[in-house]
Amino acid sequence: MNHPLVLVVDDDPDILEAICDILEAEGYRIARARHGGEALASVEAQRPDVILLDLMMPVMDGVAFAQALRLRPELRDVPIVVISADGNPQRAASVGAIGYLAKPFDIEALLSQVAGITRQGSSVAPPG
Repeated sequence: MNHPLVLVVDDDPDILEAICDILEAEGYRIARARHGGEALASVEAQRPDVILLDLMMPVMDGVAFAQALRLRPELRDVPIVVISADGNPQRAASVGAIGYLAKPFDIEALLSQVAGITRQGSSVAPPG
């Protein structure tokens, strides 16, 4: 059984672990990154089914990561959901994200976004 892989990218260790714990409890495989540089290394090692991306991070922010990701033809179509405290969904659209969640986010909204993206070909049951 091949469960979808979700890459979670956030510099806040508490938020990173909380999101990962929630998704793991739902049966997703998880990759973690604390900034865009780690995220790029992660996607090169294993292509995720979806990326949950914070925009405001040190080292390499989410915007720079998304731009670098889109330059790689084999990774250009990996779906991104932005999770950010900036309250600006237009910034998510500007990086080619297909979804946006404002921090603090609702857990059910998070699960719904991820399930909606990964449902095709997935054995992970949608939340409910």
